[in-house]
Amino acid sequence: MSLKSVTPAFIEALGAELPAAALREVAAHYLEEPRARWSGQAGIVAAPASAEEVSTVLRHAYAAQVPVVPYGGGTGLVGGQVSPDGPVPLLLSLERMQAVRGLWPEENVMEVEAGAILSDVHDAAAARERLFPLSIAAKGSARIGGTLATNAGGVNVLRYGNARDLCLGLEVVLPDGRIWNGLSRLRKDNTGYDLRDIYIGSEGSLGVITAASLKLFPRPAGEGTALMVVAGPEAALRLLSMAKAHMAEGITAFELMHRQGLDFLAEALPDIRQPFAEPPEWTVLIDVGLARGLDPAGALETLFAEALEAGLVDDGLIAQSEAQRHDFWELREQIPEANRRIGAVSSHDISLPLGAIPEFITKGAPAIAALGAFRINCFGHLGDGNLHYNVFPAPGRSRADHVSERDEIKRTVHDLVHQMGGSVSAEHGIGRLKVGDLERYGDPVKLSLMRDLKAALDPRGIMNPGAVLQRAGGSGA
Repeated sequence: MSLKSVTPAFIEALGAELPAAALREVAAHYLEEPRARWSGQAGIVAAPASAEEVSTVLRHAYAAQVPVVPYGGGTGLVGGQVSPDGPVPLLLSLERMQAVRGLWPEENVMEVEAGAILSDVHDAAAARERLFPLSIAAKGSARIGGTLATNAGGVNVLRYGNARDLCLGLEVVLPDGRIWNGLSRLRKDNTGYDLRDIYIGSEGSLGVITAASLKLFPRPAGEGTALMVVAGPEAALRLLSMAKAHMAEGITAFELMHRQGLDFLAEALPDIRQPFAEPPEWTVLIDVGLARGLDPAGALETLFAEALEAGLVDDGLIAQSEAQRHDFWELREQIPEANRRIGAVSSHDISLPLGAIPEFITKGAPAIAALGAFRINCFGHLGDGNLHYNVFPAPGRSRADHVSERDEIKRTVHDLVHQMGGSVSAEHGIGRLKVGDLERYGDPVKLSLMRDLKAALDPRGIMNPGAVLQRAGGSGA
């Protein structure tokens, strides 16, 4: 069934059933994405204020066969929020649905609408002495619906899991306008298929998440952060194992940083305070949150002493104040911004079995060097096997000089990841950027089941066409 562009008649029919505030002109920011790989298009922006209004929008789009592109905070890095070609779509923004519908601290549950900004969810939980642990660099603009639709990860996955692990239930509007009320506060519910997990990670290709029940946690009584200089990735993995033996689930984050990232910070963001006079080749940032009566700084000091004796670390700093903790985390959290300013030729969000990471890093560098003179910034969430493996031009050159080499670089990295049993999309999703990768590396049976699911839940193909799965005819974007 072929899709059709938004028309004046469609907009008029939609406007007859919606309040004036629910429809707006297409501002430029709705058509942009952070890496400027695509420029989107849209015939109208719908910004409903309730699930019922979302239902009205989708019911009209379904009847008219108009494509719909769901839009959260616009922070996605794989192009899932923009439609660069094909029939002109309706862009559905959740920005007016930001309410916290309920918060039950004794149950550790919060119910929020999909347009709630992640940092506001953090604040609402903190006001009731609770923690919502999902944390990503774009927390000040990313919205809950988008983080669930992409199954976002972030720095705390080691302890708390991905977005999927932090969600108890969903409210979803289906492509034909029906509303599924799955907003459960239950921890156990074995009543058939788990529909929640179908929509988490579906990137708006099966329906629109309009609200979610989220898991909360007690705030750790004591928190601590350390930077430790390690001999290399293998030593970092051994340190991670040692840290788990010392503090078990008390480890909140375990982040790996290469010197190239610190050099980029010095070049692009010189005001960021660097704790070491000479940037180490490899550093790990360890964050812990412990129960009442336990001393995080003391636990980190004990870990450092044992790791030093074992030859895993040769230098380190343990934060002595909240300000110093902030400074340590600022290093890690500003690496993506420094990367953006330097300008990557090709960026890769990959995951590997933990034990394969040192070998991948060892093999990756010469494989990239064989393609030309490039710099590699390898950093990320070592605790859960997720690396951001980004390739940059040599000093004095720009990414524009290497546009023709981008696909070969990506193929080289992704082929190696696949050979080693990893994933070419750890936490950013597929979007439009990795549709071809999914076809190349995905299990054929899985892909067949995904297409069957898409056909069953979105038979007219209106939901975010070209994202996740190839369009009919073989094109992703």
